[in-house]
Parts: sequence; C-alpha cells; structure tokens
Amino acid sequence: MNKILLHSCCAPCSAGVIEELKKDYNITIIYYNPNIEPEEEYLKRKENQLKLLNILNIPYIDIDYLNNDFKNIIKGYEEEKENGYRCQLCYKLRLDKVASVALDNEFNYFGTTLSVSPHKNSEIINKIGLKLSDKYLVSDFKKDNGYLKSIELAKKYNLYRQNYCGCNYSKGEK
Repeated sequence: MNKILLHSCCAPCSAGVIEELKKDYNITIIYYNPNIEPEEEYLKRKENQLKLLNILNIPYIDIDYLNNDFKNIIKGYEEEKENGYRCQLCYKLRLDKVASVALDNEFNYFGTTLSVSPHKNSEIINKIGLKLSDKYLVSDFKKDNGYLKSIELAKKYNLYRQNYCGCNYSKGEK
C-alpha cells in the first residue's frame, strides 16, 4: 500500500480525511501549523490531534511551533481578507515543509486536510501542491459531505473544534 504524508490543520478536519484515505494509503500525519495563534491555541489543537491519532493508531510527525516563519512570510499582507493572498502564502509555507519531509522520507505521496473546510479554496491549495511536486495528492475533501463527516467524527471522538482558521487575522474576521 502507498504511503502518504498528510498535513493536518486540526483533529476535526483530519478525522474525516483519515477515514476517507485509510482504505487506500498507509497514512502518517504531519502537524506543521506555524500560523496558529496564540501558542496556547496551537497546543490545544495539537493535543486534540494527538488524541485522535492515538485512538486511530496513526503515526505522527511533529514540527516545532515556528510562528515567526508564518509572521515573516505574510509580512505586508496582514490586512488581507480570509482566503486572500495571505492565506495562499500560509498554504505554501506549510505545503513546502510537508513536501520536503515527504520527499526526504520516501513517502509515495503527500497531501493536506485543508481542502475539507468550506472556507478554503481547494483549487488554489491543489495548484500550490502540484507546483511543489507531482507526488501531491489532489483533493477536495469537502465533496460528498466531507465537512459534515468531519463534524460528526469530531463529536464521536469528543474533539475540540475551534471557531477560526488559526491566525489572529482570521480570528479578527469572526
């Protein structure tokens, strides 16, 4: 079975995607989200990610909390609206790291759970992933009620569901 390194933005989003992919792939989750603020929120989401992965017996790679990487990459675009260019820079930052780790560790594919959110543009995410490598798994996990499934699984596993994307800028738009 092919190995995939799957970037996860949070446990609720990954729950439905893992269920979808586990029949075709050996999944390893990578948690790299330097955009999540404040750090306490990052840690809460990470704790819930680990809780889910322990329940599902899914391996995990953790990348340190590197919020300055995010701050540096979006400098000058802080005032962009949600789904604007700031978000594209954030997707690219995370997918660059995931691609690098996947290629260095002989994964057949890499991908992200980001496309499960109805607030994320799957077309843009996929374009970024494909520019990085042909090993990127093109996806739109919100299709076929993917987002609804993620909500149901979050309830089933008693996972924390946040009410904003992650960065303080998206929080301010709520």
